[in-house]
Amino acid sequence: MSKLVLTEEESMLADMARGFLDGAAPVSAFRKMRDEGRTHDAKLWKQMAEMGWAGVLVPEDAGGSDMGFAAANVIAREMGKTLVVSPFLSTAVMAATALRQVSDARASDALAKIASGDVTYALAIDEGIKHDPEATMMEARADGNGFRLTGKKTFVVDGAMADRLLVLARTADGLTLFDIPSDRAGITRDKSNMIDARDAAKIDFENVEATGEDVLGQVHSAMTVLRPALQAGQAALAAEMAGLSAGAFEMTVGYLKERKQFGTEIGRFQALQHRAAHLWCETEVTASAILNAGRMLDDDPQNAELAVSLAKAKATSTATLAVQEGVQMHGGIGMTDAYDMGFYMKRARVSSEWLGDYSYHAERVAALRGF
Repeated sequence: MSKLVLTEEESMLADMARGFLDGAAPVSAFRKMRDEGRTHDAKLWKQMAEMGWAGVLVPEDAGGSDMGFAAANVIAREMGKTLVVSPFLSTAVMAATALRQVSDARASDALAKIASGDVTYALAIDEGIKHDPEATMMEARADGNGFRLTGKKTFVVDGAMADRLLVLARTADGLTLFDIPSDRAGITRDKSNMIDARDAAKIDFENVEATGEDVLGQVHSAMTVLRPALQAGQAALAAEMAGLSAGAFEMTVGYLKERKQFGTEIGRFQALQHRAAHLWCETEVTASAILNAGRMLDDDPQNAELAVSLAKAKATSTATLAVQEGVQMHGGIGMTDAYDMGFYMKRARVSSEWLGDYSYHAERVAALRGF
């Protein structure tokens, strides 16, 4: 069987996820959350935890299902189809992957709490307008046996509701990653109003105390722990964007079959057929890139960066095409808030920037290919 074809188990997982999400989290549920000003559904997240999704990357001995990165991507793709809002990427994928890099009782306990759905995480990494962990300037000043954190973090997705934060800061000889509660003294969270109505925050750290036990991994060696977590998140986000593209495509094709002009369904017009066919081809190529990224993360994580960046860049390009074509082929109604296509367009825009935009990943692909 080809590496780029879903296994029987993965196909069953996708079908199970789709069946659950169509009932528990359709796009109409997202619209209701948006209208009510909510960005988190605690009941839905608990249901996902009970199904094993929160522990998809948590070892079985810590209470997880440990299904692997390709399986996590399958779940993320199904979530993207109906724009599900959850801490899956931040908590179940990135935080869990970071914690797995550390072998101690504290990390195992944190993983168990993730798997049970009892704790959520957000990654406080970036400080500028673009994703660039290496440019971190937040100071972690040595203070006795611990540190004092001072600085600002932006675009912290799930940052307003998360129980804990993974915070990247600069220490004397490099970067260090801290795992701290989000309500620790000196932390101020300012919820951002993102265009896609998802939770994000700007976070200020003012002389925040961090002990040696709060360090995740080794002091001055943050990227050893953080890099695998970011790659896992980038691949899963790409999968979510692929699902978004598929959802927008399905909605567009449905409209083409129903909308009539001059007594004929507009889906019979050859020009629109060509555009729909091109978009379908792009979604299929993207799906292959994402499957490859998941396989690489499972089988050869040390050499997965090329596959992951390729998947994120391609997913960004395809999602942009899918929502632009969707809006255009819906005509005027596609631009109105009354129609769901606008939700897909806004989610695509935010997801394109999170964890590295198209240029960031295209440059990584070029560099890794020797250009």
